Amino acid sequence: MDRNPLGEERQTRIRYLIISILFVVSCFSFADRSALSQAIAAMPKAMNLDARRLGFLLSGFGWAYALGQLPAGGLLDRFGSKRVYGIAIVLWSFFAFLTGCAGYVRASLVFTVILILRILSGLAQSPVFPGNGRIVAAWFPTSERGRASAIFNSSQYFALPIFAPIFGWLIHVSGWRACFWFLGALGGLLTLLWFTSIYGVKEHPRIAPAEIALIERGGGLVNTDAASVGRRNTLTWSTVKMLLGYRMLVGVYIGQYCITTLTWFFLTWFPLYLVQARHMSVLKVGFAAAVPGLCGGIGGILGGVLSDKLLHRGHTLSFARKLPIMAGMGLSMTIVACNYAHSQALMLFFMSLSFFGKGVGALGWTVVSDTSPKGMVGMNGALFNLFGNMAGVTTPLIVGAIVEKTHSYNGALAFISVIAFCVILSYGPLVGEIRRIELPGSADSPTR
Repeated sequence: MDRNPLGEERQTRIRYLIISILFVVSCFSFADRSALSQAIAAMPKAMNLDARRLGFLLSGFGWAYALGQLPAGGLLDRFGSKRVYGIAIVLWSFFAFLTGCAGYVRASLVFTVILILRILSGLAQSPVFPGNGRIVAAWFPTSERGRASAIFNSSQYFALPIFAPIFGWLIHVSGWRACFWFLGALGGLLTLLWFTSIYGVKEHPRIAPAEIALIERGGGLVNTDAASVGRRNTLTWSTVKMLLGYRMLVGVYIGQYCITTLTWFFLTWFPLYLVQARHMSVLKVGFAAAVPGLCGGIGGILGGVLSDKLLHRGHTLSFARKLPIMAGMGLSMTIVACNYAHSQALMLFFMSLSFFGKGVGALGWTVVSDTSPKGMVGMNGALFNLFGNMAGVTTPLIVGAIVEKTHSYNGALAFISVIAFCVILSYGPLVGEIRRIELPGSADSPTR
């Protein structure tokens, strides 16, 4: 065992490097998902992008991303996070580059080409969040899992403050294609970072035995990606049926669908809301959209820290996870107040308050790490994300239908507020006690 000259065990904190990389790569993923919403305003008029066609174009990614979840979870459990996730980064970066090249296709065909590329990108990105949840379950003890999950989950909020101004400037200076070329180039750099820095806990070349012991004692599933451990095939209908047989998990899945509805409104229709309902320029939208995103990111970090502190002070796991979720969703309901805000500043205040609350309450991935049967973190995360990202399909279509029928965003914001309330109902009576599901023959030692 490594020791320093004083005879004490050398302690490393490689797990903090791992979560930092997950945050960076997840930001990149969400930037790719949101780029199209900003680019649309500068696309050729020959595409005839009315509200209905916009809804279909924006939902193309969501369909594929949701359908790819179960295969992605099975692949992660079978072949490991590093390989599957790394290949995913390569693929979606390539599809982003091709989306920029689609600008040279005849204008009447651009819609079809971009829709196909968004579908392929959705499939490629399907391992991202199941992979994140799987890596966090392996690398972090239970007492640190809330803040670790909150860090990678906050990427959905920080992605807009980081990338929206960049996209706005690129569109203003070089046209909409430049956004996607920029994403393609950035993806190449992140691929290199991923394959040189991500390892299983016991395989990392720079980790000290003391850190491995700390993680393992605290409930980290350190054998999740170990090369010496035989990995089971979890991509079976019997596994899916077994997971759906737990009321607790079904409640968590439904809650995630509702939470992700808010996310997809933010990623797809929020920039268009600023342009169409609030009459902002494309350049100004890039900066205005960053404000609620930044507040959501701060809320996401605070929600994870609060949850872990409640757990540290002796509260039950259920109380520590549920309180931030339910309180945060209560704040998210204030989005409907934007309908009555006549000034831009007041509208941004309520939108920011709503997404701050959404950030506080977005602890679903922490709950996945807390509840997944050992050896099935990837599959449970995939099923969780499948339910959640059905919102990526329904939200653009529902909001598009409301806007087209009413010629207003007021009904859409009311819909989002009701969905936030449904999260409270789901995590209240339906989820019940939050606990890890124990299966017979598990190779890992108990976590609590």
